[in-house]
Amino acid sequence: MDEHTNGTHRPLALVTGASSGIGYELARQFASDGYDLVITATQQAGLDRTADALLAAGAQVTTILADLADYDGVEALVAALHGLGRPLDAAALNAGVGLGGYFVGDTDLAQEIRMIHLNAISQVHLTKRLLPDMVARGAGKLLFTASISATMPTPYEAVYGATKAFLVSFAEAVKSGIKDSGVTITLLLPGQVDTNFWPRAGMLTNKLGVGEKASASTVAHEGYQALKAGKDRVVAGLPSSKFIGNVINNLAPDTVKADLHAAQAKPGSGLKN
Repeated sequence: MDEHTNGTHRPLALVTGASSGIGYELARQFASDGYDLVITATQQAGLDRTADALLAAGAQVTTILADLADYDGVEALVAALHGLGRPLDAAALNAGVGLGGYFVGDTDLAQEIRMIHLNAISQVHLTKRLLPDMVARGAGKLLFTASISATMPTPYEAVYGATKAFLVSFAEAVKSGIKDSGVTITLLLPGQVDTNFWPRAGMLTNKLGVGEKASASTVAHEGYQALKAGKDRVVAGLPSSKFIGNVINNLAPDTVKADLHAAQAKPGSGLKN
């Protein structure tokens, strides 16, 4: 754990997966709005780059190197947070990965199980550890980075989409259980975003991978504004993503949505003939 200080004292926020992409931009949103930050990821170099940007915005920054796909990694992060001796005012539980390809005979089971641990299990684990203190204080904000994929079956991303659907169901259930506690829970559901998600997921040859994408800064801004307002959820990014997430996926049956997604996500579908 590394602490960087500018001698300020502001409310404190946690951002996971903060070394790049949406997580990096969410951390910048918090810093520019008067928060100090605890940021975590699996790459120290990326965390240091994020810390430099946050320090320039006047924030105190604590970097914690942790693998949240591992139970002990989550526990180490929680212990480090408690060690700061400060209440956590907000948390953006953003860390996650994707994996594309044919489920039968193509994708790797070990990668899929690790993805379930990071995208779903670690979110439950962290929420279980962080939420009770917020509820006891009667104040706090949680933001979960889910995906528009949570609103449809996702062929060629079968396990990824299922982890995000789980996250939406989990967040909504927990939120109902703490109604009127003073703590808000917000879901951020981006569509296609211009991040490292696509090469990491092995999805550079399908229509989604080669198509238009929203900037991570735009998505983070929309998510942060929803968090700040205490909204239930926001479908963020491209206008087409918002139409799909807010309209089409609320009307079409799952079989239709699955076929529509398959046409976009099938490996090789984005290559020119």
